[in-house]
Amino acid sequence: MTHEARSALLSAALDAAARGWTVFPLRPGSKPPALHGEASCPGSGDCTTRHRKWEQRATTDPDRIRRAWSADRFNIGIATGPSGLIVVDLDLPKPNSNADTPSGVTTFKALYERTGQAVPSTYRVRTASGGYHLYFTAPTGIRLANSAGKLGPLVDTRAWGGYVVGAGSIVHGGTYDIVDPAPVAPLPEWLLNALKPAARPAQPLRLAIPRHGSRAADAVLTRETAAIKAAEEGRREAQLFQSARSLGRFVAWGDIPRHVVEEAFQSAGESTGLPASQCRSTLRSALNWSIRTCRPRQTT
Repeated sequence: MTHEARSALLSAALDAAARGWTVFPLRPGSKPPALHGEASCPGSGDCTTRHRKWEQRATTDPDRIRRAWSADRFNIGIATGPSGLIVVDLDLPKPNSNADTPSGVTTFKALYERTGQAVPSTYRVRTASGGYHLYFTAPTGIRLANSAGKLGPLVDTRAWGGYVVGAGSIVHGGTYDIVDPAPVAPLPEWLLNALKPAARPAQPLRLAIPRHGSRAADAVLTRETAAIKAAEEGRREAQLFQSARSLGRFVAWGDIPRHVVEEAFQSAGESTGLPASQCRSTLRSALNWSIRTCRPRQTT
């Protein structure tokens, strides 16, 4: 590749950075990052304090870009997350695909038609394989991740944790070309809703019981914690008091630390709706009484 070709790649990288997009070098004529991995990290430069991956090392600094691209004829990687971009990747069917498999462009157009809208004008790049990258600005306050096939066959998206090959890059002899230089459009609401992660169902409160005591003390702690949580309204404070008295002897014998009992029962009591101050007062009174009146452990 000539010096002019290297200059063209540098210019393309600088153009992307001028748009506010963070870039990093990809291997010449290919797509993987041209950066060292963690196993071979020299611990210097950008990685002086810790290893930094390509998403962290991507930059808009023209001086850093010039230094990097002066070393070789690197392709351009655009880190979509730090650049505030969501890029829709519309691919073509592979040669071994079923003849009826639609292209990503066809699938994405059909998705838009269901919304009653046309695909908006936005910055668009034709990939080396003949597919397309549609650039959208990421919404504020929502951190979207990459997706693969979530929207439909041969329709992927690149966001946080992902990157795209930038315009001007050359892969396997094919060029990434800008086919629509329009300003980057905001991500459509229907597309945002389709890409949002599904809401997780509410999980019941689970209290982790730490294992700090004897097997017998741990068993009683588990049993009494469950009893506190299951107590009916009107019986909850009484159950808390009774459970604390049941554990007091194990605290007195040194089988389990007092703070472990207090933390477990405090959480269980509050989970039933008892006020925190009431739980603390009841636990303190019951444990003090039980420890004070506890008989020595019987030995055989």
